[in-house]
Amino acid sequence: MQFKFLSVFFKIVIVFQFTHFFLFAAPSGTIKGRLVDDETQSPLIGANIIVTDFALGAATDHEGNFIINSVPVGAYSLQFSYIGYQQKIKTDIIVKPGRSVFIEESLNPLTLETDAIVVKAAYFSEDEDQPVSSTNFSAEEIRRAPGSAGDVSRIIMGLPSIAKVNDQSNSLIVRGGSPIENAFYIDNIEIPNINHFPTQGSSGGPIGLINVDFIKDVNFYSGGFSTAFGDKLSSIMELTFREGNRDAFDAQLDLNFSGFGGVAEGPLFNDKGSWLFSARRSYLDYLIKAVDVGSSVAPSYGDIQGKFVFDINASNKLTLLGIFADDHMDSDQEIAIENDMLNYGNQDIYESTFGLNWRTLWKKIGYSNTSLSFTGTKFEEDFYKTGSEQLLVKNRSTENTYSLRNTNHIRFNSNHKLDFGFEAKLLDYDYNNYYSETQDILGNINPALIFSKQLQSVKLGSFVSYTFQPFSNLTSVLGIRGDYFEYNSNFHLSPRFSLSYKLSDKTSLNASTGMFYQNLPPILLLQQQENKNLNDPYSMHYIVGLSHLLTEDTKLTLEVYQKDYFDFPLDPNQPELFILDEIYYQYSFYQSHSSLNDNGKAYSRGLEFMIQKKLATDFYGMASASYFNTKYQTLGGIWKNRIFDNRYTMSIEGGYKPNSNWEFSLRWIYAGGTPYTPFDENLSHANNSGIFDSRKINEKRYPDYHSLNIRFDRRFHFTNSNIIFYLSVWNAYNQKNIATYFWNESENKQDATYQWGMLPIFGIEYEF
Repeated sequence: MQFKFLSVFFKIVIVFQFTHFFLFAAPSGTIKGRLVDDETQSPLIGANIIVTDFALGAATDHEGNFIINSVPVGAYSLQFSYIGYQQKIKTDIIVKPGRSVFIEESLNPLTLETDAIVVKAAYFSEDEDQPVSSTNFSAEEIRRAPGSAGDVSRIIMGLPSIAKVNDQSNSLIVRGGSPIENAFYIDNIEIPNINHFPTQGSSGGPIGLINVDFIKDVNFYSGGFSTAFGDKLSSIMELTFREGNRDAFDAQLDLNFSGFGGVAEGPLFNDKGSWLFSARRSYLDYLIKAVDVGSSVAPSYGDIQGKFVFDINASNKLTLLGIFADDHMDSDQEIAIENDMLNYGNQDIYESTFGLNWRTLWKKIGYSNTSLSFTGTKFEEDFYKTGSEQLLVKNRSTENTYSLRNTNHIRFNSNHKLDFGFEAKLLDYDYNNYYSETQDILGNINPALIFSKQLQSVKLGSFVSYTFQPFSNLTSVLGIRGDYFEYNSNFHLSPRFSLSYKLSDKTSLNASTGMFYQNLPPILLLQQQENKNLNDPYSMHYIVGLSHLLTEDTKLTLEVYQKDYFDFPLDPNQPELFILDEIYYQYSFYQSHSSLNDNGKAYSRGLEFMIQKKLATDFYGMASASYFNTKYQTLGGIWKNRIFDNRYTMSIEGGYKPNSNWEFSLRWIYAGGTPYTPFDENLSHANNSGIFDSRKINEKRYPDYHSLNIRFDRRFHFTNSNIIFYLSVWNAYNQKNIATYFWNESENKQDATYQWGMLPIFGIEYEF
């Protein structure tokens, strides 16, 4: 089956190339774009754009647009400059044969300018609203990342703020937080989960959903984030989708290890807008059947994504966003026994997001974004115990959210700026679930739970943030956020404060602190009526950092943080466990909790180091390291390690581009082993089921983790099209990293599940 796909793919390529053969010429493309003021989004007229190290350039017109024609195929950097604004250099501009690459960029105004000041171009953007714990990735940095397979969550795994736990999951463990503590936004629209086979009540999953060919850039905030974001304790990932080509039809066909698909784009309404569309489908299930590899579990999944843009006029733009996915997996008892699976069953999951965003400019003083969206997830799952065929879980859940979100930014002058906005959500959740009586990991018997509940409730939030710059080298941001949840009448005020002080033109001292609240996942909150009285968990962030430019294209960042947690739910029947962490191994809240209290406390503190080098010439890279400690307090008052506590991580990644045809890259990660609880062997043998030793909760550690991912890309350029072939090898030296220890009920003994061994990942992209 795999060879049939390859054969069809190459036949399509040959047909297209034959039409260009007799017209072959030196391939070239076009760079188009628009340059605006970062704080007002108004066009910058007469700005200079130069292709660095190349005799090409352009100036912006009255709408801020520019065009550079006949640019030879290759990778370039663009320098943007305008009087009164900080110069900027944008790297990784990939010019493709016969195609236009569109660059939308913004410049920050200078607060002080004299003849004595020499303004140098910056490779790194500065975000005054987020002076700490912020990292930006461009579209090309995302596409080429080794060890990611086009999964945006895996791309950021090399950051020092991300714990390393398991290759099989892309759940983000940010500064000691659990996977439920992260939020994702795409073009001002919140997405509850950006993964296929999403973990219910959490933000993780095994396979990324977002098509990286849609992404313009990613901003990741690992702490101290703006009051514009609420209801999350640890991190925010803010993605921006690019627009489609406004000049001509473009298309791309993709074939890789996990599936096949394509991207198409083109103009809309006579250049007043554009459309961008993709469809993808996995084929692992067909491949396994075709080559007869025996009893195996193969997922089947697909997705459709689209973005449509329409310019009402020069000041108003509408963006329509759609993301739809379906996931399916089936296994039976025979497959489970052969693969040492404790449980088996079937999953059918359907995800959808549909939203409209309206952006309007306010006559060179500011801008606003207002979005109306719908997100929905439907779960149909049945799981059985392998040995006895006992029904463990029947999950029939529908989770729908209707959202209205508004954000506004006003610049009064160079020293005073204001951000404010609101959001309203209508929750329409329906649960018709069954959790059987089970023996938990401590040997306790949890009673069966028939979970038939509906939730129709409103969440309201509003925020305001004031940026004050009394001196050219000092910026402070003071904000407050209010949130209300109708279901339990909980209302919270969350003050936040940050500042940045420029010690020199290369060095900044930054700090941030604030409160962050989060509602409990409804699937846990609604299990018992008494849960309505629980307090919402909250955290306090304290962050101090130093940022220093080693060279114009290389930045060093050093940060120290303390994060304190309060009011987390604990189960008196499992007094030694931190139940919101255990979701990582249980994959959802599929275990009943007859009673909960909100006495849980935790903390995380650490030191992070990172050096990031942009692709100024032919080399780019990032090196990071962290040392941290994260603990929780049991109901007995004893502090224990949380299960994500690596203690230390190290990462080195980078690449080399000798020319426009070849690229080589790698990523190596080393991390301390995470804590685990050993089995009580006597009880486990007697019950033929794994039972933890309650006296040694999280006192043991898995062996240290390390893995090397390598990748090479080869581009083939034709007159009006090109082919990209890439090969990536995960865990190149086949390190046996342990994922978890489990009790093998077939042999009544402890056994180990390993993370991925050496795994080759190939991909072909044909762009025409």
